[in-house]
Amino acid sequence: MRDHPHEGAAAPGHHSSTDGADSGARPAGGSHAEIPEVWHGSATNRIQWLLAGIGAACLALGILLAVESNWTSGRAPLVMSVVGCVAAGLLVLFGTLAFVHVAVRVDKDCLEVRCGHIGVPRRRIPLDTVVGADFTPQVTPRHWGGWGYRWRPEQGTAVVVRRGEGVVLQLGDGMTFTVTVDDAEGAVRAIRGRLRPREGTPAGT
Repeated sequence: MRDHPHEGAAAPGHHSSTDGADSGARPAGGSHAEIPEVWHGSATNRIQWLLAGIGAACLALGILLAVESNWTSGRAPLVMSVVGCVAAGLLVLFGTLAFVHVAVRVDKDCLEVRCGHIGVPRRRIPLDTVVGADFTPQVTPRHWGGWGYRWRPEQGTAVVVRRGEGVVLQLGDGMTFTVTVDDAEGAVRAIRGRLRPREGTPAGT
C-alpha cells in the first residue's frame, strides 16, 4: 500500500469529475493540486452481469415450474422446487446487480458510497470521523472474502466491486473502510484536503 499518493496529478488514464466551482488550489508535494468542491468517482464490474444472468435464469425456471407443472400430484416437492428457484434467483440477482457499479462522492462534509444503479446499499461517512486516507493499488475479493459489501472484525468494512485500486479510510474508532474506485489517488487527495488537523498533526498525514 502506498501511504503517500502522487500529488498534483490524477492517476494515468483516469479523470475525476467535479460538481460546482473549485474550492481553490492547495499546494501538495511541491505542486499545485486543485481540490474540487465535490469529487465524484465510480467503478464497474461487467462480469457481475454474467452472474446476474444466472440469477435471472433461476428465477425464470421457478416461474416456469409454477405455471407449467401439473399440480395434481407431488405438490410438496414441486412447491419446494419453485420456492427454491425463485429465492435463489432473487438472491443472486440482488447480490450481483447491487454491486455491478459503485459511485463515490466526496464533499466538504462526508464521503458517500452508493452501490448499484439505484444506490442501495448506501454508506455515508462524515469526514469528522476520519483520521486518515490512504491509496491502495490492489484490492481483491480474496482480501475480504468475496465481492460486495464485506465486513471482517480485524479489518473493518469494504465495498468491493472489482479488483484494483481503492481508498482506505482510517476511522476514529480504529476500524477501516475500503472502497474500490477509479482514480483512487484523486479521491485520497480530495479527502486529505478536507481533514481537520488533530492534536497538532497536519491534515492528510
